[in-house]
Order: sequence, then C-alpha cells, then structure tokens
Amino acid sequence: MHPPIAAPSPWVTGWAHLIRPGGKVLDLACGSGRHVRWLADHSFAVTALDRDAGALQPLRALAEVCVADIENGPWPLPGRRFDALVVTNYLWRPLWPQLLDSLAEGGVLLYETFAVGNQTVGKPARADFLLRHGELLSLTQGLHVVAYEDGFLDAPARFVQRIAAVRQGEGGATPPRHSLRPAPGAGA
Repeated sequence: MHPPIAAPSPWVTGWAHLIRPGGKVLDLACGSGRHVRWLADHSFAVTALDRDAGALQPLRALAEVCVADIENGPWPLPGRRFDALVVTNYLWRPLWPQLLDSLAEGGVLLYETFAVGNQTVGKPARADFLLRHGELLSLTQGLHVVAYEDGFLDAPARFVQRIAAVRQGEGGATPPRHSLRPAPGAGA
C-alpha cells in the first residue's frame, strides 16, 4: 500500500492564479506528484519531472512524464518553455540557468524550499540544500517579484524561502497587473 499523497503547498495553490489558464506547467522534482495532481485538476497541462520512475508511474494518466536525473545528466527539456515552473523542497543551484531559460514570457515561477536555519530544527541540514538569506531574490533578478517570504514556519517546524515571480514580456506603457489575490472562485 502506498502512503497517502501530501496536500499541495498553500504557497503553490495560493499563487497559481498568476498562471495563464490552461497553461503549460513544469513540476520539477515532483516526487509523488502532489502538485501535479492539483494542477491537472485545475486544467493545467502538466509536465512531471523526477528521477524516480516508480513515483512518476501513477502520474502518467494526468501529465506528461519525464524521468531524468537532472543533477547528473543533461537538462532533459532543452528549448521547451513553460507558462509556469513549480519547485518545492528541492534545490540544485547549477540548474538555475536552465530553469530561468525554460520560463516563457509571462511565465510564473513558484519556488519554495528550505533556508538557512533549518539545520537547527531538522533536515535538510547541509548548506548545499539550504537557501542563503535573500538568495531567491538574487537568483530571480530580472523577473517581476509578486511575493516573497523568508522565515520560519511552525507546522512542521522549518525555515523556508519562497517566491512567486513573473517573467515580464516586452510591454507597453501599461504595466501588467499581477493580482495579489485570486479572483473569487478561482484557483485554491
């Protein structure tokens, strides 16, 4: 029997309204697919990427599945652009250029992972897997940051950084409106 699938992150569900309706979404290092399922249920075209073929197998009916070891092999989706990238509880710094290159004009980056300080409350504890203070802001320079948090969460106890940022297009005089709240009945 498989363990129950964890609920999707409130950060992801709360900012998903920024994604173009029906848009193409890459869920990177998706594991058992908690976000893949939620995104597919909300009519997004999802690509699920992880190195664990067994974890991806049940997702084949919901999403395009890509089995790849992105830490030890080439980027498996060269040239592909997505309307959103979702990354949670995962950090591999050498991947940032490919991630940012995969974000289409108007695309949304929803990223949430562990930060420095987490070593005092649990795992991960290695600096390689913990964002430094303000690191997401630095890595996403050039994107329009709609929301950012860097701090401590109680349940479960963990230090996190998270960002919702949009790749701006070549715009006119009117700035794009990135709503801080979803429309009634939309998204979460």
